[in-house]
Amino acid sequence: MFVGRKEEMKKLDQMYKSGGFEFAVIYGRRRIGKTTLITEFCRGKKAIYYMASESTAKENLESFSRAVFEVTSPGVEMPPFQSFDHLFRFIGQYLEEQLILVIDEYPYLAASEKSVSSLLQAHIDRYWKDSPLMLILCGSSMSFMENQVLGYKSPLYGRRTGQFRLRPFSFFEAEQLFPGYTGEEKALIYGVTGGVPEYLSRVRPERTVDENIIELFFTSSGRLFEEPSNLLKQEMRNYAVYHAVISAVAKGKSRLNEIATTVGEESSACANHLKALISLGLIKKEVPYMENETSRKTIYRLEDNMFRFWYRFVAPDISGIERNMGRGIYEHRVKGQLADFMGSVFEEICIQYLCRPDVIENAPFFYGSVGRWWGTDPRSRSQIEIDILGAYGEEMLLGECKWRNEKVDEDVLEKLIWCGQLFRQQEKWYYIFSKTGFTEKVRAQAQKDRKIRLLSFSDML
Repeated sequence: MFVGRKEEMKKLDQMYKSGGFEFAVIYGRRRIGKTTLITEFCRGKKAIYYMASESTAKENLESFSRAVFEVTSPGVEMPPFQSFDHLFRFIGQYLEEQLILVIDEYPYLAASEKSVSSLLQAHIDRYWKDSPLMLILCGSSMSFMENQVLGYKSPLYGRRTGQFRLRPFSFFEAEQLFPGYTGEEKALIYGVTGGVPEYLSRVRPERTVDENIIELFFTSSGRLFEEPSNLLKQEMRNYAVYHAVISAVAKGKSRLNEIATTVGEESSACANHLKALISLGLIKKEVPYMENETSRKTIYRLEDNMFRFWYRFVAPDISGIERNMGRGIYEHRVKGQLADFMGSVFEEICIQYLCRPDVIENAPFFYGSVGRWWGTDPRSRSQIEIDILGAYGEEMLLGECKWRNEKVDEDVLEKLIWCGQLFRQQEKWYYIFSKTGFTEKVRAQAQKDRKIRLLSFSDML
């Protein structure tokens, strides 16, 4: 079942319907669903699809030739083209009707044939720009796609008419895949998979959530048992260093100097490692909402929830899992800590909820964006955190997210109001999100004050 990617599909369809030359660049980390999106888009359309391999130029040319002839001369044995230039010329001669040309894993092709980007540029400029061709280049190497395809030094710079960086599904996209699960179960599945489509596709809905987690993570043959290690080894040359950086962040080291000290590297080198992991979508650099990127309060957190789950619960017990003790490890060491793990996942879901168009449309004011805030309370000289903050002009939204089995009581609201007094905005709105619901006292306060909004998790679904 194809779900999500509505905006991407809408834009691709608009490009296709233009009838003229279009050039789309689609990129994103591995397992994110790039090929699935392209396959769904090409369904029912005339398309040449070629996935490059990590091989020689000769082998890629032969495979690419077969992909071309399967569409242009089906059932007929044809010798491969003599060069990529001949191949592209042939495609140009074939463009009497609308055609999609997809080169998937383009970085592999470019690595095997150094001149391919320049050849594509030449054919776009001389032959294709006035044709009904839709060219799609797709790749998993984030740095290559951003620098060698989209970057200003690339021969292809300025030719693209659309670009798509695919990210993990939001909770509200992912939950559509599991109609048989409860809302809480859907949230847990979303949390442990990080919303990555390929990982979500491995969940077997006929099994319980616990059984799926054990099968995926806590068996040595599980699909996600070694996934973070494998992904880092595929993407990074110095696996050990990046593994150490992620481990440090997963253990709560959030500032650059703390991470560098834990890893045993200079801060400048560690900053480069963090930058690479940020580009992959594994780590995020955060500053408090409304503060600039140079804030001294800058911290680093794991952005990928599957990595956060793996480094917290799987990595410490790899030896035990390999000795077939995974089920016991999950039942005795992991399951009781899932509510704590889900706290930050729930914050993320609440932010996604507030950013939904239908929610923004009915919001008390247009906040544009929301984020976390942390800092020192000068009244008590203590550190405080606010889960969600959004502001525009003299209006502000403050939010608190509670993923726990007890109903939220008035102390949470009182604390949020107290924190709100730190900010100058005159009009403040208080949003409290709860997994379980609210006590009668809090509900009574909300009925008296329109600026207090209570949302149970079930209300958000």
